[in-house]
Amino acid sequence: MASIFTRIINGEIPCYKVAEDNNYFAFLDINPLTKGHTLVVPKKEVDYIFDLDDDTYTGLMLFSKKVARAIEKEIPCNRIGVVVVGLEVPHVHIHLVPMNTMDDINFKNPKLRLTHEEFKSIAEKISKRFSTLWN
Repeated sequence: MASIFTRIINGEIPCYKVAEDNNYFAFLDINPLTKGHTLVVPKKEVDYIFDLDDDTYTGLMLFSKKVARAIEKEIPCNRIGVVVVGLEVPHVHIHLVPMNTMDDINFKNPKLRLTHEEFKSIAEKISKRFSTLWN
């Protein structure tokens, strides 16, 4: 059975997409720690990050770096935190979290409640910046 992320990539479940290429997909986390909290996934469904082949692993990191650059241009923050947890969904994913303090990346914090319009606006800003920087 396809993971929820594969279903998002395939358009079966809606998302707030910020970037995509032939191999990778980035979209806003719907339970964000901070505004701009983004998930980056390989389109190839693999459960554990260290089971990725070297090319996919390297490509995922490079794609994530590009997405992070776009996020930091649009979301005021000191830096983008990077977290790989990987237990909640059996599909490799990287969390890119805009942060100003270490507390911003604590997954025990209450999640933000954003409106559809807020999510849409954030995704559009990051997506446009990504396109400007990398296309």
